[in-house]
Amino acid sequence: MFGYAVDRDGKVQIVNRIFEMCLYNYFLSEEELSSAIGNKAKRDKRCFIHDGMLDMDEVMKKFVEHFHEIYGNENMNFIEKFGRKIFLLYLRPIINGTGNYYIEAQTRDERRTDIIVDYLGEQFIIELKIWHGNEYNERGERQLAEYLDYYHKDKGYLLSFNFNKKKETGVREIVLGAKTIVEAVVWKPKAELLQRS
Repeated sequence: MFGYAVDRDGKVQIVNRIFEMCLYNYFLSEEELSSAIGNKAKRDKRCFIHDGMLDMDEVMKKFVEHFHEIYGNENMNFIEKFGRKIFLLYLRPIINGTGNYYIEAQTRDERRTDIIVDYLGEQFIIELKIWHGNEYNERGERQLAEYLDYYHKDKGYLLSFNFNKKKETGVREIVLGAKTIVEAVVWKPKAELLQRS
C-alpha cells in the first residue's frame, strides 16, 4: 500500500507517521464540532495560556473537572484508546493554531510515549493509563520518569482512568527522584472495562 499501511496478523496497521496523524486529526475533527468536552476546553482556553505559554497543570486539573461533569454518570464501554480520544478532543481546541501533538512517539530504544505536546518550543510528555492497582500505577510512574530522562525533562504528566471507587480522583504531584509527575485521576463509575485491542 505504498508504505502507508501493512498487514499485521490479519489487521491493517498504519505505518506512515504523517499519514497516521492526518487520519487521526481527520477523525477527531469530525467529532470535535459536537464534542461537549471540546466545547468546555474552547470556552476556558484563556485560563490555560499564561504569558503566551501553555499551563499543562491547569489543563490536567480542568480536564478532570470537565470529564466528571460530562461523563461522570454515563454508562459506556471504555477502553484506553477511548480515554485518549476524549483527552485529545479536550486538548485540540486549547493548542490549535499554536501547538501540536504526537501520538505514541517512538524513542531511539523503540519505546513509545503516549502523547507528546509541543507548544511554542516547550514539550509536555503525557502518559495515559487505566488504573489496575498501585503496583501497575507505580510502573507507569517509573516508565514516565524514563521518558522524561530520554527527553531531558524534569516534569511529566500521568492521566489515569480509574474504575476503583477507593482511588482518590483529582490532581496531585508525585516526586520520583529528580522528576516531578503530575497525576490526574478520573473515575468512571459505571464503565465496563474491556480488553485492550
